Formats: sequence, structure tokens, C-alpha cells
Amino acid sequence: MSAVRSSPLALLGGTPVHDGAWPAWPQAPDSTLALLNAAATSGRWAVSGIYTGTPSFERRFSDAFAAYHAAPGVTPYAVPTTNGSAALTIAMEALGVGPGTEVIVPGLTWVACASAAHALGATPVLVDVDPHTLSISADAAKAAVTDRTRAILVVHAYCSGADVDAFQELSLSTGIPVIEDCSQAHGAEWRGRKVGTFGTIGVFSLQQTKVLTCGEGGVVLTTSPELHDRLQQYRANGRRYTAHPVAGQLELEDVGAVEGHNHSMSEFHAAVALSQLEFLEEQTARRERNAAVLTDLLAAVPGVSTLPAPAGLTRRTYYDFVIRLDAELLGPVPVDRVVDAMSAELNMFFETLDTPLNANPLYVPLKSPRTPGSDEARRGLDPGRFELPAATAAYRTCFAFLHQALLGTERDVTAIATAVEKVVTHLDQLGDGAERGRA
Repeated sequence: MSAVRSSPLALLGGTPVHDGAWPAWPQAPDSTLALLNAAATSGRWAVSGIYTGTPSFERRFSDAFAAYHAAPGVTPYAVPTTNGSAALTIAMEALGVGPGTEVIVPGLTWVACASAAHALGATPVLVDVDPHTLSISADAAKAAVTDRTRAILVVHAYCSGADVDAFQELSLSTGIPVIEDCSQAHGAEWRGRKVGTFGTIGVFSLQQTKVLTCGEGGVVLTTSPELHDRLQQYRANGRRYTAHPVAGQLELEDVGAVEGHNHSMSEFHAAVALSQLEFLEEQTARRERNAAVLTDLLAAVPGVSTLPAPAGLTRRTYYDFVIRLDAELLGPVPVDRVVDAMSAELNMFFETLDTPLNANPLYVPLKSPRTPGSDEARRGLDPGRFELPAATAAYRTCFAFLHQALLGTERDVTAIATAVEKVVTHLDQLGDGAERGRA
């Protein structure tokens, strides 16, 4: 401890705690390269290409992803998409989200959760998060329900999760469907069953930083055959897979029950996603082990805490690992400076949480040409009208690192704890640094 206290911060010219390499992400083992090569030489690069007589990689991945989420009495269907934003879009479309409707969205999440609803002409209603888990608050969501609410977007965020039981009860009592956004929670389980299967629809991102990735991609999950049919059409210009494909012919048949668009995942991305799914369970287990070690180490550092999981979350997924500093400990020091100091100590990427959506520079619906010109409509879409105290407090006191660091050794995670202790011991040295914008 004395050595930690006396050592200058690496940001200010001292010796870093860890200057070696960290596990790489994304990872491309031989099996991934083999499937990517198979897709490239298959003669079919898209679901809209000619059927070759063998199942497309998109169908193989969707079947495998659905099977991964199956449970006794639960038989999901999966529809891959170009990205997570497309998954959100077709999920909302399938539930009737559009002009004149509202979607309840957590105020502390990635901007696409709100902008996807706005792009469909709906009004995103921002609600606060649970101050402990940082996932959407069921009480806040309940208070925001109106007769225009068409869907509630439940995001399992920041290596914790939303209260699934409470949201199922809310959905049952109001008749409003829940969309589970599991983009940070691939493989997480609520009472032994994988998240994404409790809501009417589950959505996932497969963007590069996610624990299951193909670079850019998304998936929509549902247990409803009727919704599955509509979701296929929304992602493929009103077309769906035919029940009896014929080699040399298109495998998609025209239906046109909805007006769809092209949100289809390419065969290359599907091949990568299929190969990466093979490693998800082993990687998740390794992250869990290292996260447990790090949580115990950080518990011994005064003024530092990690996020608890709600009681029903029986398995966590560490997309990122969030570290919270007591506001009294942090004082006037902006958390951005802590991020800079941690990055310098460990030679790895740290970041703040997402900027709350009521002050996020990327969520600017009033600048969109899709926004109606009436004063009433513009007031409804103004994100600044929402108060998000818990989200704002979390943004000002929390920082995080991405999951690949948890694929390292116990020595690596010990270095993270040491760096946290070192930085908080020298917080007084960070107060004069340049401050970036805060919410």
C-alpha cells in the first residue's frame, strides 16, 4: 500500500502499473477464417442470392443462435440483421411502433435505442435507471406509461441487468410488449434462462466490441411464429424464406404483408457470427472468473464499488466492467481525468458511461428532417424535457473497461485493482487537468 501511495501517476510521468499487451479483440481463430473462406467460395454472398442446395450461413447462424437460447417450453426463432440498430428498428416495426405512438427508453444507454424509435415517427420517452444496477428502472417505466405507449425497451446494461420479473408484471398488467435489448448481455441468464426470451422480442447487437461479434450485425429473437414471419419480411423487403427451396432459384419468396426494407445480414457476417458463437460459453466463463477476482479486490479499496446484480440475474455477462467512485471521494475531479489516468497506468482503453440521452450530443431529434415542425411535436421530442438524476449521477461517477481484459490472467486483473487503488490515492493530482464536456 505504501508503495502504491508513493508512486507518481503514469499520466504525470510516473511508472505505469502494467505496460504489457492485453488480450486482443475481436479474435479470428482458424475456424473463423475457414468459415469465412467457405462463405467466399460458396457462390452465395447474400440471402437474396441464388440457393445453391445447401443452407445459407445466415440460416445456419439463426438456427444456432435460436438453439443457444432455447429452454424447456421456450422455442425461439432468430432473424439476423445488418446491425443492432436494424434489429431495434424491425422489432419496433413488428410491434406497431410508428407516428402517434411512444416507446419507453432508458435514459442511460446507447443513442440508437432512442433514435430507432424516432426514425419510425414515434416519440421516445426517456426514463431513469435503477441507481444500483444502472439498467432501466421498472418504477420509472411504470410511471411513464400512457395510452400511446406501444413498447417498453428494457436494456440489460453495464454488466448487470434489469428486473425481468418486474417488467414481465408491468407488461402483463398493461398489455404493453417488452423489447429486451441484450446487446450487452449475450448469454446472461435470469433465473437460469437466457435473457432475450422473456420479452415479446429480444434484440442483440454483434458490433465489433460485443462479446459475440461479426464486426457489424444484429439479431432479433422471438418465440412467436407470427412475429417471426413479420420480422423476416421487415428485414428482407417483404420477403421470407420459402419452405421448399429449389437449387438454382431464389430462396426468398415474395409476401408483402408488410413494407419491409433491406436489413439482411450478409453471408460473410453470418459465417463469422456462426464461428464466434462456438467460443461464447468458454469466454463467458473465463470473464466470470476474472470478474469475481476483481470485484473482491476492489471491495477492499475505500470509496470504490462495482455494480450489484438483481437477485434474479443468475448469470452475468461482462460486456464491460463498471467501476464506481463515491461522489465524496471524487470531489471536483471530473471522471474523464480518472479515465485518462487509468488508461495511462494500464496501457488499455477505459471510458466513461454513455452520456445520458437528455444531454447526449448524438441524440438530437430536433435537428432531424423527420421531426414535425409543430411546436407541440418538437416539445415532445426535446430530450432536455426529461429529468434523469440517477443516470446523470452514474455518468459523473462511473467508468468502465471492455470485456477483453477479463480474458487475461488473474495477474492482469490484479493489475487493474492496483491501478484503481493508485489512481484514487492520487486524485488530488488530477483536479487541474483539462475537463471534457460533462452532462
